[in-house]
Amino acid sequence: MGGRRIGVDVGGTFTDVTLSLDGELVTAKVPSTEDQSEGVIAGIEKACKAADIDPETVSEFSHAMTVSVNALLEEDGAKTALVTTDGFRDVLEIGRQDRPSLYDLSAEKPTPLVPRRRRFEVSERTTTNGIEQSVDESEVRAIAEQLRELDVESVAVSLLHAYAHPENETRVADILRDELDVPVSASHEVLAEFREYERTSTTAVDAYVRPAIDRYVSHLTDRARDLGLPQPRIMQANGGITDADTVRRNAVTTVLSGPAAGVVGAGSMADDEQDGLVTFDMGGTSSDVSLVRDGEAERTTEGVINERPIKTPMVDVETVGAGGGSIAWVDAGGALRIGPRSAGATPGPACYGKGGTEPTVTDANLVLGYIGASTSLGGELSLDEDAAYDALADLADEAGLDGPLEAARGVYRVANANMTRAIRSVTVERGYDPRKFGLAAFGGAGPMHAAAIADSLDMDRVVIPRASGVLSAYGLLAADEKRDAVRTYQRSLDAVDPDEVDAVYEDMADELLAEVSNRKTATVRCSADLRYAGQSFELTVDVDRPFDTADARERFATAHQSAYGYRADESVELVNCRVTTTVERSAPPVEYAAEGDPQKGSREAVFADAVRETPVYGRAQLPPQDRIDGPAIIEGDESTIVVPPAWNVRVRDDGTLIMAVSDT
Repeated sequence: MGGRRIGVDVGGTFTDVTLSLDGELVTAKVPSTEDQSEGVIAGIEKACKAADIDPETVSEFSHAMTVSVNALLEEDGAKTALVTTDGFRDVLEIGRQDRPSLYDLSAEKPTPLVPRRRRFEVSERTTTNGIEQSVDESEVRAIAEQLRELDVESVAVSLLHAYAHPENETRVADILRDELDVPVSASHEVLAEFREYERTSTTAVDAYVRPAIDRYVSHLTDRARDLGLPQPRIMQANGGITDADTVRRNAVTTVLSGPAAGVVGAGSMADDEQDGLVTFDMGGTSSDVSLVRDGEAERTTEGVINERPIKTPMVDVETVGAGGGSIAWVDAGGALRIGPRSAGATPGPACYGKGGTEPTVTDANLVLGYIGASTSLGGELSLDEDAAYDALADLADEAGLDGPLEAARGVYRVANANMTRAIRSVTVERGYDPRKFGLAAFGGAGPMHAAAIADSLDMDRVVIPRASGVLSAYGLLAADEKRDAVRTYQRSLDAVDPDEVDAVYEDMADELLAEVSNRKTATVRCSADLRYAGQSFELTVDVDRPFDTADARERFATAHQSAYGYRADESVELVNCRVTTTVERSAPPVEYAAEGDPQKGSREAVFADAVRETPVYGRAQLPPQDRIDGPAIIEGDESTIVVPPAWNVRVRDDGTLIMAVSDT
């Protein structure tokens, strides 16, 4: 894993780059571009120029992007059609019985990604026991002709019980691929798991974003080749990387590519001296919160993006629309609100001086003194202090506050409250005490807010990793190669045949191992979705091979007691078998050596409603084992750290900063 390795993460405001070579870590930030590949290449060229190397000498290129999630959030994905079993045309529209706003009579469900006029039915019937009615090929070819006339750009195929017996669905998909020159996503290839709505929704999402992913990855691969770079390896939502061709075929796996990379980066660099870490990534557009326990990021298969369920393995990330570029506004009741609308990279916050006039969290941080007027964001973007004051003065007038400073305090507090709620959702609401965790803060804005958020949660330790402003990009260098598979296998544990279960795991493992880059070093991890009889939800627990029913039952009972506070004497059911293959990659070695005088000067900053003259330090100049007592501000090229009074910060040997509540 030596050589020169580069990682690039595209965010809503900035594109972040990390370049590892000979123990040195070179970082760069450039504004994100509409065509994300332009910003990616610009960032790579900037990092290579700073390191004085030729891009052709880079041996590995890893990448995380927001193409698929943007398509879902902005609803500008492919013109998609759905082919399903006769009688199930409206599954996407019906959804589930549960409603997020139970007593809201005017609540509306999200518009299906595939409108009814582009949803087609085929006369076939499959049950959990097998095929009862085969597909009429002429009927499928007639549907293909209608799809051609509609100029669809992608097709999703989801037939009833195809997870158990995919023969009919395979035939439909094969005919459509022969007849049409568009990508076809088949549900048994996307998600071989029961529950028709979730499987159909996930397959529709895959089809919806697949053309955009295919175009983007193809374009980026060509541009990388022109620059002499290797083919990009892409970060998936599950926290692992894979090759570009795989994500073209499985586009849905990229939906939370960037946030997953950040969690992996935090887990690899941060010093975990407590039960684990709450990761807090605050960028320009949003903030992402997750949990790392026992050195591994928490994962889920119950993702929802823009109210649409996506059942693919992903790092369990809670996202709130409160980033540095999130716009502050006043609602109809006169309350101050933050986001989810963002100023983005263009025009950006008012202080960017690029035409933005609306107040943002970044403008508030500038007015509070946390960012200096002379600060150069990303190493190149200068700030307009007057524009920030003007924007916040307008907000103060609208909210009835006493001037821009009072408005800035309000914006800072509301943003922190939003992020505190997100942290509670991944800790307290899941049975974890946040006081037993450290808070790993990163992203361009995260370290400015971390201590205040930790205070509100009674957390006494904040970890700010090296290269915290570009940690998602660093996580790309540290991420393992991962592939996942799932297969529904519903049986009572009392009646299950362990040999049959082992055969299912063996079959899935063989399929995944055939695709990994290095079969000799790949590891296989098996897990099972289990539930008590009568429950409508499952818990995932690790299982050993050969499969042992008594051990699986005990592990499930322990997990159930941890999650819900009790275990029962009810029969336990096996629902799904899961396999994950991993090819481990080590994080690149990074040396840290401080040079120069760390103190850069001082400026006025606001703490606890008091203005204090606060020393300002350069992060790259802080020597290992140095300790600084708050209040203090520490500036780096990619992020700024705010150390409040009653807190201190210590420099670890690798350059990581540990912020803790002072003893006195």
